[in-house]
Amino acid sequence: MNRVRTFVFIVIVLIAFSVKAQYSGDEKVIVKGDPRISELVDLHMAYNEQFPVMDGYRIQLMMRAGNSALDEANEIKEKFEERYPYIKSYITFREPYYLLRIGDFRTRLEAIEFLERIKRNYPQAWVIKDKIEFPELIKYQKTDNYE
Repeated sequence: MNRVRTFVFIVIVLIAFSVKAQYSGDEKVIVKGDPRISELVDLHMAYNEQFPVMDGYRIQLMMRAGNSALDEANEIKEKFEERYPYIKSYITFREPYYLLRIGDFRTRLEAIEFLERIKRNYPQAWVIKDKIEFPELIKYQKTDNYE
């Protein structure tokens, strides 16, 4: 008899907890915290919108110094963009060199895979770590069709 009472008591307690755990839908969550945290989050978001860069990788096609380095960089850039119009290219100057870098790769593996594709035309190219623009991600549409 004692076991039956214990069993009934446990069942009632479990039912009470399961009912309490159900979400009713009209409850609101209020987070109380330091208001400076919200200000910092807003500041971080504004910074990311103003300077949309992240750590990533690029492929460096050329590094030259001299009077004709910029002309040479522009020439190589034009030829590259004709072959690969979907890959962005960047000419930068870091004294005393003009650099021609391509791509906005999030991982080293992505950069190496593309480097293997272009290695025949650009044998001096190599992968470098750099600040990159946020690459555009593919957006998938949710569908009900699973076929």
